Amino acid sequence: MTQDMTPVALAGPEHEPFGFPMQRDCPFHPPARYETLRAERPIVPVRVPDGQVAWLVTRYADVRALLTDPRVSSDRTHPNLPLTESVTPQTRRNIAEVGRSLIGLDRAEHGPQRRMLITEFTLRRAQELRPHIQQTVDRAIDAMLAGPQPADLVDALAVPVPSATVTKLLGMPYEDRELIERAANAQLRQSVPAQERQETSAELHAYVDRLISAKEANPTDDVLGRLIRRNRQTPLFDHEMLVGLTMLLLVAGFETTASMIALGSAWLLSNERERAAIVADPAAAGPAVEELLRYFSVVDALPRIATDDIEIGGVRIRAGDGILISFASANWDDAAFADAATVDIGRNARHHVAFGYGIHQCIGQNLAREELQIVFRTLFTRVPTLRLVGDVAGLPFKNDSNIYGVDRVPVTW
Repeated sequence: MTQDMTPVALAGPEHEPFGFPMQRDCPFHPPARYETLRAERPIVPVRVPDGQVAWLVTRYADVRALLTDPRVSSDRTHPNLPLTESVTPQTRRNIAEVGRSLIGLDRAEHGPQRRMLITEFTLRRAQELRPHIQQTVDRAIDAMLAGPQPADLVDALAVPVPSATVTKLLGMPYEDRELIERAANAQLRQSVPAQERQETSAELHAYVDRLISAKEANPTDDVLGRLIRRNRQTPLFDHEMLVGLTMLLLVAGFETTASMIALGSAWLLSNERERAAIVADPAAAGPAVEELLRYFSVVDALPRIATDDIEIGGVRIRAGDGILISFASANWDDAAFADAATVDIGRNARHHVAFGYGIHQCIGQNLAREELQIVFRTLFTRVPTLRLVGDVAGLPFKNDSNIYGVDRVPVTW
């Protein structure tokens, strides 16, 4: 029997919503409370930092169901959109502006835009970039090996590889990568003051505005140039939408891959058997990457809005309620992944939801997979004596970031 368990009804002394985001007990694990919630209260009200109450969805089956439910909206302009940090009104406006392209659109508007862009992110396109990615990785490792010890694997490898890839993809000068790195840090770190965040966002917007204007005047042979040419034939994006889309691709495309390289490398350096398996069999890198993507799920929760009443998991979600769909919890659901708390690089984990699911599944997932496979295989093959300096538990993990990761990974060899 479905219960009418709206967030308002549950808000009270005996049913006070949990605070969200939740704390991690182990830096490589999602919050331990997720396990209890999956078993006992898989859809539960939580209170986000601005005081709003939303539904947290923790089970794999419910996550996939809601991500394909047409009554669940991605609208970034909705006032009830649950954000996992305290934000200023200007930040909400910035989020809404970026959401005018792809990420904040629902099926009717999203489909045509995605179809115009998806040809740039096919598996074939990602494979065409393999030589560039391999060259970038080799050069980064060369520079690290020629430099002093200990080295920081984040600065040496995790940051340069996705920076070089995303600038190549979008037709940006590689010399401008520092702005992307600063903007990603400012936009995603909750500890960054609101004023600094706004200034960095404005700086990135101005840069991308100039970039798009130049490509509109003279379309280049890259993702943005080709998109602009297609858009002239079938107008779907105005100038500001192209700016917002590019900002999204730059920040999200860079930071998620950088975080996975850093976290994955730190974990593999702490787990010799799995590291040795990747070195011994190059084909093992593919399944290993899928398992690490599942295990880490660097994007924990995705915000959504219910546009109609939804009954799911014994709960009635009301129209207008905010929803937080937890990838990190879903990917640790034993009902979907046997012994999910254990890394098994041989398991078939391709059905994980680290890249999302449904119409908004990450458009850059093929490229991310190529980058991660090449990085892990090359790094541990070329530097078999690589080891962490100090204990992994002492690493500075990004507990204040909307995309989880680690700031530094000191290594020697």
